[in-house]
Amino acid sequence: MRVAVLSIGDELLSGEVVDTNASHIADRLFQAGGRVERHLTVPDDAEAIASALTELGARSDAVIVTGGLGPTPDDLTAEAAARAAGTELELSSEALDHLERFAQRITGELHPANRRQALLPKGCRLIPNPLGTALGFVVRIGQADCFFMPGVPYEMERMLEETVLPELTGRFEAGWQRVTLKLFGIAEAAIAELLEGAIPEGSPVQLAYCVKFPEIHLILRATASDAPFLQQAAGELRQRLSAYLFAEDREEMDDRLALLLRESGLTLALAESCTGGMIAARITAVAGSSAYFLEGNVTYSNEAKTRMLQVPAPLIAEHGAVSAEVARAMAVGAREAAGSDLALSVTGIAGPDGGTPEKPVGTVYLALVDQGSCRVERFNFQGDRDRVRSITCFTALDWLRRYLLTRKTTPGRG
Repeated sequence: MRVAVLSIGDELLSGEVVDTNASHIADRLFQAGGRVERHLTVPDDAEAIASALTELGARSDAVIVTGGLGPTPDDLTAEAAARAAGTELELSSEALDHLERFAQRITGELHPANRRQALLPKGCRLIPNPLGTALGFVVRIGQADCFFMPGVPYEMERMLEETVLPELTGRFEAGWQRVTLKLFGIAEAAIAELLEGAIPEGSPVQLAYCVKFPEIHLILRATASDAPFLQQAAGELRQRLSAYLFAEDREEMDDRLALLLRESGLTLALAESCTGGMIAARITAVAGSSAYFLEGNVTYSNEAKTRMLQVPAPLIAEHGAVSAEVARAMAVGAREAAGSDLALSVTGIAGPDGGTPEKPVGTVYLALVDQGSCRVERFNFQGDRDRVRSITCFTALDWLRRYLLTRKTTPGRG
């Protein structure tokens, strides 16, 4: 089954808004056993929308359309759909009733501008929208069933799950499967070298690289009938890349770290400087993190490091705030203040200013202290301020993950 996606909106083409809808649709279709073959984005222009619908309708079996169903003058999707389907707009009493009931719950009265959302292609089939004013609809254009939904992500996602996917799933011929391996701490070229010969020539398994800074995802795909080959290839890649593999499929670094912390029974405190609370935010993004995360300190200034973590002022004066000595003192101070089993600290120069020849922008120190030891390491990251902060945060999480894995597999430390 050939499926296309059409995204509508000037804001998508200007770069003001990232098209997360198209990504979500493609992801959910793939999970359901289908695959998007084409994706177009057009502006809020009736002629451009109608032309795209005609083109996709001639080449596809189904077209999923998002955007342009609102109450404002630039919402032209229904008009364009009617034009492409060779019909006209008519006032849908069912859509109008939905609008009036929705307005009564929210504001008590339907705004006149919203009435135009009930003008839909004649003969279309409606798609319920329990979360917003704009009902979706289905019309036949060319040889394709075209499913129209609003561009508001949480509305579209609900409609996709409850109506569109159930209707399309039974029409997929050979379902697709995939395995996503998530890596950190290795470059693409090095991955390619490690994987040489891992997937034999002629294998039905497809391999794609996807960089999602600072992660690299390896995506393995195959049809359902070739699932044994997919699992065999995934197993080979896991073995070759085990030193860098931190999660798979929908699991994130946060989830993996949360699992390891829960299993360890250890508690954690943080002391952050250049990351400004980013590490704490990632850890507390997982529900139930209060079971192991006690507290986080953002000690951005030297005075705060001394006042909150008891880092001696003379130590900072002698070695500088960005130093192994201060990172160690921050971690020790955080652990003592919180009474935690572990404490992780970070101090660095994110830029764009503050660097020196000895400590250029991107210099970062991490420290991890437990009951009997303290490990400190210096890193030299490249990039602008945002990239330095992002990779510092991720490196800290991965550092902690590796520590917990080592502890888990070391006799007498479980």
